[in-house]
Amino acid sequence: MKHSINKTVFIIMAAIILNGCTKQTTDPLMDARPGVPVNITNATAYRPDPTVTTSLAGGGNIQIVLAIPDQSGRTIKEITRIAASTSYTKIQSTGATGWYVATPISVSATTYTYNTSITEYFSKFPVSASNPAAKANAELALRLYFLITLDDGSQVVTMPVRVLVLA
Repeated sequence: MKHSINKTVFIIMAAIILNGCTKQTTDPLMDARPGVPVNITNATAYRPDPTVTTSLAGGGNIQIVLAIPDQSGRTIKEITRIAASTSYTKIQSTGATGWYVATPISVSATTYTYNTSITEYFSKFPVSASNPAAKANAELALRLYFLITLDDGSQVVTMPVRVLVLA
């Protein structure tokens, strides 16, 4: 009798334990990726983020080419905001000040080329201890983050874009 009670309790406990387990649908160690990825097609390196280059001798022009796959069925409606920061917190904020570009840029295509310069960068974010002057073979201190609105109204934040200054 004692043996059958122990056996019954064991079966009930095993059933409770097995029902308590759920299968993980995603890898908890993997980054969440958007349904429509945004690529920086003119990146020259990944450090680990996409890195574009500019040249001091060439005038300091910065060009960033943003693209979504043609087969996604979506288009970029607008570049809603651009932030320059050391972290994602600025692009995720709803504040009204401190943006690199706060007014939406209309796009209506699958690619967009954003042009700026080192001069414009430092006019918006002056040289300081945390944002040193541009010098050859060094990255600008702040990374650029783009908040992109697609034609279906969904929004995507790009990976941070680094700018490497060359001589």
